[in-house]
Amino acid sequence: MNPLLQPNRRHILNAGLGLGLAGLAPLAAQADEKFPARPITLVVPFPPGGSVDIMARQYSEPLSRILGVPIVVENRAGAGGSVASLAVARAKPDGYTLVVSSQSSHLANPLTQPKVGYDPVKDFENIAILGRQPNALVVHASLPIKSVKEFVEYAKKNPGKLNYGSGGIGSMGQLNVEMFKAVTGVFTTHIPYRGGTPLITAVLANEVQFILDNLVIMLPHVQSGKVRALAVASDQRLPQLPDVPTMAEAGYPELNLTSWTGLAAPGGTPEAIVQTLHKAVRQAAMAPAMVANLKERGVIVPEEMSPAAFEKMMAERMVKFGDVVRKAGITAE
Repeated sequence: MNPLLQPNRRHILNAGLGLGLAGLAPLAAQADEKFPARPITLVVPFPPGGSVDIMARQYSEPLSRILGVPIVVENRAGAGGSVASLAVARAKPDGYTLVVSSQSSHLANPLTQPKVGYDPVKDFENIAILGRQPNALVVHASLPIKSVKEFVEYAKKNPGKLNYGSGGIGSMGQLNVEMFKAVTGVFTTHIPYRGGTPLITAVLANEVQFILDNLVIMLPHVQSGKVRALAVASDQRLPQLPDVPTMAEAGYPELNLTSWTGLAAPGGTPEAIVQTLHKAVRQAAMAPAMVANLKERGVIVPEEMSPAAFEKMMAERMVKFGDVVRKAGITAE
């Protein structure tokens, strides 16, 4: 199997998440009896408090109960997730060091940072998807636009008039819009910001007229009417916005750009260990408390996707977004 994950760093698991998963049966004995025999480190490539970190901590307690060993969550931020990912890629492939992967660290960075030092497919083993985060095309409420069709028509009649924002050069927010531009043929100008918080402020102030980014960060403002969601880039409508169509319904099926957060191990991790971890993640993900928790946060509960299927999806997205990056000439510093 191709590699797509690796481990590193620490911060002891917080047992106070209250997910109520005490009934989960240990899986360790069902696979290799020698694994796991000691604590597992879950490396988070970003600072505490972000969406990837929150996801890691939500899973750490149930995984600890299922596997029967402590799960240590360690934040190692730096270079947009590249520092930790590279360290895990080089870690011993024994299942005791894992990385919480994301599209930022395992898609955008390898495509836009020439010296990132790791290949998200060849240097990791895919284990499982922890959750999916819907992206959405969101415009400022002052724009006279109510649909994706109207947006494309408006943008073509007013080339260069619309600015879009992202969380930085080489971020998934930029890659998503560049993909949208390639598919629709519109011309818009990119204005990068230093992360999600200043980006939200810019959208609300109409400094940028639209984004195609994580819906969760904009959902309260969509619901308040300050901005307008034209379509969700996922394969189904969202319960929070039942009247907002999908990109496929809007006429652009190729723009299903749902983000994901996953779990990966260093390349070369034994298949038996990968499967043990995969089964544990699936058991944790399907627990009623976890399902309710994810839905409450606007996260799409992950469907069953084998490690091999996860790897195939990663490879396909590397090709798809790689073409966009090359044509747009995107290089992150």
